[in-house]
Formats: sequence, structure tokens, C-alpha cells
Amino acid sequence: MKNKHLLSLSLFICVCTMLTAQEIAIIPRPAHLTVEEGCFKFDNRLKAKVPPYQGDSVRILFDAFKNEFRKATDIRISPTRRDAEAAIILELNRQLPAEGYHLNVSTKQIRIEAARPAGFYYALQTLKQLMPRNVMAGVPAPSHEEWSIPAVSIKDTPRFEWRGFMLDEGRHFFGKDEIKRVIDMMATYKMNRFHWHLTEDQGWRIEIKKYPRLTEIGAWRNSNTLTYGSVKTDTERYGGFYSRKDIKEIVDYARQRFIEIIPEIDIPGHSQAAVAAYPEFLSCDPENPHEVWLSQGISTDVINIAHPKAMQFAKDVIDELTDLFPFGYIHLGGDECPTDKWKKNEDCKRLLKEIGSDNFRDLQIYFYKQLKDYMATKPADKQRQLIFWNEVLHGNTDILGNDITIMAWVGANQAARQAATRGMHTILTPQIPYYINRKQSNLPTEPMSQGHGTETVEAVYNYQPMKDVDEKLQPYYKGVQANFWTEWVTTPSVLEYLMLPRLAAVAEAGWTPQDKRNYEDFKTRICRDAMLYELKGWNYGKHIMK
Repeated sequence: MKNKHLLSLSLFICVCTMLTAQEIAIIPRPAHLTVEEGCFKFDNRLKAKVPPYQGDSVRILFDAFKNEFRKATDIRISPTRRDAEAAIILELNRQLPAEGYHLNVSTKQIRIEAARPAGFYYALQTLKQLMPRNVMAGVPAPSHEEWSIPAVSIKDTPRFEWRGFMLDEGRHFFGKDEIKRVIDMMATYKMNRFHWHLTEDQGWRIEIKKYPRLTEIGAWRNSNTLTYGSVKTDTERYGGFYSRKDIKEIVDYARQRFIEIIPEIDIPGHSQAAVAAYPEFLSCDPENPHEVWLSQGISTDVINIAHPKAMQFAKDVIDELTDLFPFGYIHLGGDECPTDKWKKNEDCKRLLKEIGSDNFRDLQIYFYKQLKDYMATKPADKQRQLIFWNEVLHGNTDILGNDITIMAWVGANQAARQAATRGMHTILTPQIPYYINRKQSNLPTEPMSQGHGTETVEAVYNYQPMKDVDEKLQPYYKGVQANFWTEWVTTPSVLEYLMLPRLAAVAEAGWTPQDKRNYEDFKTRICRDAMLYELKGWNYGKHIMK
């Protein structure tokens, strides 16, 4: 297959004048694309004009582009201040949206307009996609006579502000190098939110200085395999976590690619790893033994939110998250939180009575209200918007106000509409079909995971976000997100196989206007990316590329 892709590379270099709008394989598809006559042919040396910008950030991102471009093409780009001698001109256009851009390629010049660095970054990503895929991969071509791209006019801006991917590392840990590969995949398709699920019943994956036992105890368990049905534990000592140094390195890597990281600390449910680390104040029954969980499913060993030290624990963790992640959001979970142990705990029963409720679910909402109020006391640059899974809507959510964001997964369309009706922002992450950890085909070669293979690339692509939503509610819909849970997925290879190319399908839903989306057109374009995946060494679903 690799030889086939390299042949396609050599052919593409010579035939750009023959391309039509349908044959230009840009993913996600731009909002407006017109193919003009002719090509822009690159000289081995050319000049570029880059506008001044606060912090010199546009020049910095263009320098990164030209270094990668030279590595792939051996074309050198040097700066100039004169339009007349510039082959590439970057120009500020304050009228454009923050992530929008205009890209005009004529036979004489490449001109890019944007209002912000993000817009220039996305324009340059599109420029690379107009070329053979080795350019996006940053890999030299085996041979070529000349480099050229078709003359085009592109006016582009994303449909949604939130174009996300979530990775669960609580169940299985993949490590810093793989996270960077995931971020590269996201950046390829102009995705801008990496939701990092860092804690679970089965593992705590982030260093918290004030609570060292979270990683000394909570990051490790006595089986790689998680029990489910007839599947048993394997007794392997398994785990891992990210140090503060690791986090800072990954944050910097993501920021260079205009991706914000949303850390998720899932509390008070899905917290058995934390409870095992500090049972004396996090557990509802500290007299009993506690360990990091070895099973799939939902543990009843939730945090005792009536204990004063448990509330302080949550605040302290939020403080450290705020320092490590200089972005706008923190996710506190809120899904699948059993109340069984609260119902047996005298302190929890007393607290429920004090808040004037007989619904134990309201203890969870009370817990979040204290944390939200605490967040509001911080300086403006340390405040964060809180995100929750949509089960939070089942309690007395009104006390939280409407300045929270609801991530709609179970009954996603209905839950998102409910949140929007209540004035809350919402993100669509439907369990079917945007849980791309599920099998993507029914082929016998499909790796072990959840589902029956019905969450195909086509099924993922054909989901229509915000379908039939009243126009007055649409401003509350922030965007879309693919989720990846790892109960069954233990290796980076399987992670990548299940991600690709379905990640690209979700990315296009987040970027491209609905009336410009078409699966057969997407399938034609995504087949070109098989060469990119091969060159990058990314595993992927090859069956869809035929």
C-alpha cells in the first residue's frame, strides 16, 4: 500500500492544473472554495511578508511552518517587507472571525488574510493540504521535478467554536509521546479542544503536589486487564502518571498547535483511585479496605462530600489544575455517581437535611456549588468555566446558575436541548456515534473493544449536529466532540486504529457548514490521507481507504 501512495504523490506534483474542487482533498472541507485557472509554482527560494503582531506570535508560527516546509520540500523561505517581491503575503484583516481566514493562490502569489494567529495557523494547514501529503507529514518526497499548487480562492471559518476530542487515561495510560501524536492528529484536522480525562476509579494520572499519595498509590493497580464478565485480572502491576513537568511540556506542545487542554478530574463519582489513596477523609467507610479498582463499570466507592477535608481536597486540586492548565475550562465529571454509600453515611444524611433536600443526588450538586463559588473568589486570570456531563441536569442544577457548560452524551440531542433551554452552553458528544473507542467495522480483524462495528466512518460522518434545533437555542451550542474510553484499549496502536479516520469525520462536522457536507465526497478526500498516516506511522482503519 505504501508504494501505491508514493506513486500518488509523484503524480500529484505534476497535475495540479487538472484538479477540480471535488479533487482537492482538504479536510475539513472549507466553507467556500473556488478553483481558479492555473497553478502557483514554487521556486527553490522565495520570500514572505509577515505582519507584526502582539508577542511576535504570527512570525513565530510562520517560522515553524517554513522550517517544516523546508524539511519536506527543500524550499527556503526568507523574510521581506516589500509586497512586490513577496511570493507569500500574510496580512491582518481585523474583520474576520478569530479562527477564520482567506487564502488566495494565484499563478503569481499566495496571499493569506486573518485576524488572529489561529486564523493564520489554519490557513497554513490548508496550504499544506493543497500539496502532496508528505508536506503535512514533514517528510521529504522521494523525488520531484517541481512543487506547485492549484490556484484557489478560499474563504473559511469554522461552524463551531468547540471541535474536540476526549481521551480517557484513567483506565489505561499511554504516555507523553502518544499524547503528542494525538495532538498532532487533532491539529491536522483543525480541532482545538483536547479534553483530557485524567482520573478514574482505575487510576489517577496527574501529579498533585499537596497530595503525593494520589500518584504513589492511586496511579497503580494490580492488573492491566480490567475484569468484565468472564474476563479476569492478570495480576500485572500496572499504571503511570504525568509529572508536573510532563504536563507543562504537553501544554506548550498543544498551545503551539492552537489546541486548548481541558483537564477532567471526575469527582465525586468515578473516584475510587483517589479514595484508595486517602481513605481517611475521602471514604464514606474508612474502616474498610480500599484499593484502586480492577473492574470495568461503575464503582460505588465515591467521595464522602460531607467530610470537610474532602471539600478542601477538591479545592486544592482545582488550585493546582489552574496553575498547570492556563486555559478557560475545567471539567469536573458528574456522570454515573452512585449515591449508595451516601445513603448509609450519617454525615451525608445530616448534610442532606441541612441543605433542605431528600434527594441524595442534590449532595453532588451542593458539592459542585461550593467549588463553583470557590472558583469565583479567584483573580480573573485564575477563574475557569466548569463543564459537567449531562447527568448533572438530574439534580437541583438551578443552584449552579446557567454559566456552566453541559457535555451531552447520553440521550445527547435531548440533553443538549434541555441545557440550551435553561440558558446553559452545551457540547454534543453523543454516545452513538461519537464514542470512537467502539468498533468501527464488523471485520474479523477488528480489535477487541465495545460495540458491534456499527459506528462506522459513515455513521460517524452522517451524524448531524444541532439538527432541527430551534434557531433561538442554537447560540448555546458550542460544538462537537469525539470521546474515547479505554476499558478495552491498552495500546497506542489500537487507540490510533480506532481514532482514524473517524476523528477526521468529527472534525469536519465541527468545521464545515452542514450543507457542504457529503459522505461520498469526504470518503474520496480521506483516502488521500492514507499516505499521510503511512508517512507519520499512525495506525488507521485501512478498510475505509480502498
